[in-house]
Amino acid sequence: MDNIFGDAAERLFAQTCTPEVIRRTEQGQPPAAAWQACEDAGFADALVLEAHGGAGLGLADALPVVLAAGRHLCPYPIAHTLLARAWLSRAQRPQAAGSIALAPHGLAIDGGRIAGVSVAWARSADYVLAGIGGQTWLLPMQAARVEPNGVHGSLDGGASWALGDAERIEGPAPLDTLAAAAYAGLIAGAMDRVLAMTLAYANQRAQFGKPIGRFQAVQQQISVMAEQVWAARMAAELAFQGDDGLPRPLLAALGKARASQAVPQVADIAHAVHGAIGVTEEYDLQLYTRRLRDWRLAAGSEAHWHERIGADAIASGPDALTYLRTALYARPAA
Repeated sequence: MDNIFGDAAERLFAQTCTPEVIRRTEQGQPPAAAWQACEDAGFADALVLEAHGGAGLGLADALPVVLAAGRHLCPYPIAHTLLARAWLSRAQRPQAAGSIALAPHGLAIDGGRIAGVSVAWARSADYVLAGIGGQTWLLPMQAARVEPNGVHGSLDGGASWALGDAERIEGPAPLDTLAAAAYAGLIAGAMDRVLAMTLAYANQRAQFGKPIGRFQAVQQQISVMAEQVWAARMAAELAFQGDDGLPRPLLAALGKARASQAVPQVADIAHAVHGAIGVTEEYDLQLYTRRLRDWRLAAGSEAHWHERIGADAIASGPDALTYLRTALYARPAA
């Protein structure tokens, strides 16, 4: 890991977010004990202002926690909660307790209710911080009607609230930027674990008298996989750059786009190396690749974010190189 804070998260998640806990959560048992251990450790308040009882850390300092959460598939939205609490703190509405999922898209107000078909982390979060028609709403899951979304093992779900149970909040930044950064970090962490699992299997599984990892074709595929994993890691580091605990929109967009782009190759190569065992219920690989494919699309796929980046570049007026220099590095045009 990258710092002491990340090392502590790695140890905690390894102990509390085991594959057994993940499977129980997918079967409908909320991970209350695992979340409480995370809450008690203070990770959720890492980016909250010190004046509101948080650690007041910089955004980059929190990335190791998000990577660890992805590496262990934490079955609660700690990555979202970190950024949501940072957002709420700067909106002068600090959140006292509970996990918070970010839902920048997919919810709508219809009559006297707020509803969505597949709300992020609806089956394990305590709150949803939702973007609806340019407004931001804090929605308590305790007051929600929740239904499965029909996707095997998904922690998302259909949810609806009475409008009277929702709290409207004016905040400092769009929620899609927060969600993009969170998923970029989660994807990078999960991919790191998938690569480790694939390497271990390739060195253990023997065929024709030697480990399959010694075959050139397998080595070539794993090298492609490793390139994608490290590209996603760099993308996450890009997404977790910002000021005052919140990501910069273009960096978050680039980070999510590149991380999502890596998902199909990493998941496909992992299953190609593992063969049939990788898709079996009792083997852990499928837990990761299913979640990776969910996270690739969550808050927008690479196509969504590439379109956003292109539209911003065109609207900026200058040529592309000037746009990238000013937007990425905050350098004025020459």
